Amino acid sequence: MVTFMLWCLLLFLCWPLALLVLVLYPLVWLVLLPFRLIGLTFDAVFETLHALLNLPARVVRRIG
Repeated sequence: MVTFMLWCLLLFLCWPLALLVLVLYPLVWLVLLPFRLIGLTFDAVFETLHALLNLPARVVRRIG
């Protein structure tokens, strides 16, 4: 909602720039999408490694 209100303010102050933002936003989102997917993949890999490295300590803690 805040983003929409900011865009409306920009539309009121400088409508050509607001229209440019409206056109370029989906393109920027598409360009940044692969980087988001790579970040998600790295996050999942590091979470898995963290879980595997902490597994022995969890087992010992559960036994003791």
